[in-house]
Amino acid sequence: MDRMFRVCGFWTGIFAVLFLVGSMHEMAILFFGQTGAFIALSYLKLTERAYMYIFGAYLTLFFVGFTYFSTFLLEPGIGGH
Repeated sequence: MDRMFRVCGFWTGIFAVLFLVGSMHEMAILFFGQTGAFIALSYLKLTERAYMYIFGAYLTLFFVGFTYFSTFLLEPGIGGH
C-alpha cells in the first residue's frame, strides 16, 4: 500500500507541473503540497487499514476543496488574455 502512495505522489507531482505550466499557481502549490504529503506518508510503513483511512480522509478533503475552488474561485472563460 505504501507503493500506491508513491504512485499518487508521482501523479500529483505531474499535475502540479502541468498547473504550473498553465499559470495556475495556486493549484500548482496545492498539488506540490499533496505530492510531498503522499511521498512522506509512503515511507511511514503504516498498516493497510491506516493507509485506507488516510486515503479516505484525503479524498473527502480534496473533493470538498476542489469543488469550492472550481465553484467560487475559478474564473470562467476561454483564454481570457
